[in-house]
Amino acid sequence: MEASTSPDSRPEPIDLSHLYSKVTTNRTTSRVKDFYKYFAIPGIGNLAGGMPNNNYFPYDTLEATAALPNRFTPTPNKPVDPPADLLSKTTLSDGLSSSRVVVPKTSDNQDILRKIDLKTALQYGTAQGYPPLYSFLRQFTIENLHPNVPYAGGPEIILTCGATDGFCKAIDALSNTWNEDRDWIGHREGLLVEEFCYMNAVQTAKPRGLNIVPVAVDDEGMVAHGEGGVLDVLENWDRSRGKRPHMIYTVTIGQNPTSGTLSVERRKAIYAICVKFDVVIIEDDPYWYLQYPSASESSLGHRGIAHSDHLNLDPPKPQKSSGYDFLDSLVPSYLSVDYQGRVVRLDTFSKTIAPGCRLGWITTQPNLCERLLRITETSTQQPSGFVQSMVAELIMGPHDPKHGRGGGRSHGGWQVDGWVRWLQGLRGNYERRMQTMCSILDGGKELVRSGRRKSIDNEWSVVDKVTLFDFTWPLGGMFVWVHLNFPSHPLWNTTTPAKLAQGLWVHLTTENYRVLVGPGAIFSPTDEIRDKRSWAYFRICFAAVDESEVEKMSKRFVDGVKDFWEKKSLDDIEESTRGFESSEGLANFLGGC
Repeated sequence: MEASTSPDSRPEPIDLSHLYSKVTTNRTTSRVKDFYKYFAIPGIGNLAGGMPNNNYFPYDTLEATAALPNRFTPTPNKPVDPPADLLSKTTLSDGLSSSRVVVPKTSDNQDILRKIDLKTALQYGTAQGYPPLYSFLRQFTIENLHPNVPYAGGPEIILTCGATDGFCKAIDALSNTWNEDRDWIGHREGLLVEEFCYMNAVQTAKPRGLNIVPVAVDDEGMVAHGEGGVLDVLENWDRSRGKRPHMIYTVTIGQNPTSGTLSVERRKAIYAICVKFDVVIIEDDPYWYLQYPSASESSLGHRGIAHSDHLNLDPPKPQKSSGYDFLDSLVPSYLSVDYQGRVVRLDTFSKTIAPGCRLGWITTQPNLCERLLRITETSTQQPSGFVQSMVAELIMGPHDPKHGRGGGRSHGGWQVDGWVRWLQGLRGNYERRMQTMCSILDGGKELVRSGRRKSIDNEWSVVDKVTLFDFTWPLGGMFVWVHLNFPSHPLWNTTTPAKLAQGLWVHLTTENYRVLVGPGAIFSPTDEIRDKRSWAYFRICFAAVDESEVEKMSKRFVDGVKDFWEKKSLDDIEESTRGFESSEGLANFLGGC
């Protein structure tokens, strides 16, 4: 990336060092890592480093058959009318198109930012990430993903072993551990989270002694103002609980589990509150590329509303284009409004390549990124060299076909064009799945009973309609957050809501239905939310099962719910939940961010 010759008029990011943990403040540069810059001197005889000899690595090449970037058909960047047209198109644009990716043992390329081989990838390396992949991701992040970051110099990145690793490091950098047996309550720090949230984050923060503080959500996501919103929580903070929280953890696109998508206007409102109260936003965004313009049109259509002209469905036109219509059409990151440098963004390849990659990156202001680098040097050191080299070769490709093969048709890499095209195709397939599931759920959310009633003079035919559940069509992500109408169940007054919810959950797993859903309890950050409200919700994922199964599973869910509403005996409920263990153990199994 060429440096701009014009002066940068954007404000400098603020100093966040007063929010660093004591351990983070005390970290110094790794003395061993300082030597790495000397290792790269051409012809240097390295007698200093304790590194194994690369000729003894047991791998001569890494090879894989990989998809071409145009394998899947994209969906439009703006809603289509009718949305059902999306379902009539094939999901494969070029059959099972593929190429052969090869990472060679050695490459004679002297450019460290283009040299992709096992000799370098499998050796000890820099904590920032494998240089070729780091260089690509940094340029892609600054020029294409977030070209409008409003602070001087723009952000820096560091590679991670996935978003969970990135979150752990961010929490490590920005919070001190607290022990109730040893420490004063006034020193206890806190973390704001959505009132239903991804529980791995809570399980990471809780053992450190952090206060887990839920914030109200609506169909869009975290609420800024009003009862239970960010302002309400911070403005009325009870210091007997500890320090006012100075961190927010949030999933802003396709929120896990509620599927909310946060608008730019809401982001600006929350960011302004964070400036006022000196709060850092940790933005976890694994579903950012999975934004579904058709969902709003479909939802309105099923609710009998003809037009969506009154809704602001499109993000504001960016000041500087990403260079791609697809990326410009997406609701931008919190980074786009971060003029002070108080956003830590977590990205991952888990949803765009595979969770088993355990590969992602953090984007934040350079000073904080430097502290995260110090943490990485003495913890994970760097992500897997196997994975980094394969991803780098897939996307970037070799500098010369004699030294490896990339993921493109002509053995070059996908490059930025191909990577964006791959993301478009992924969005298309997941959007079609969403449409399939939501159409079936929408058509089956009511139970219709017909019968006859007698009056004094006549007999009347009657139709009773009972709403079993409702949901909001997801504008992004992989989930539908279903709100069950348990008060309409015939047994509502004869047992507890939690028992009814458990009964339905178990009933759905029985032979006739064989459907496993995520109970609301496993997304409840506090005991109060779990006990009082979580029973009313199930999270359904349209991503995991094979494409041919989405329709079948959705129908099974609807049929299972309808059949459960026909139960008239409490014995049926008691029998199905006997021996039922806590569903909290499902949290990790049911998928993360």
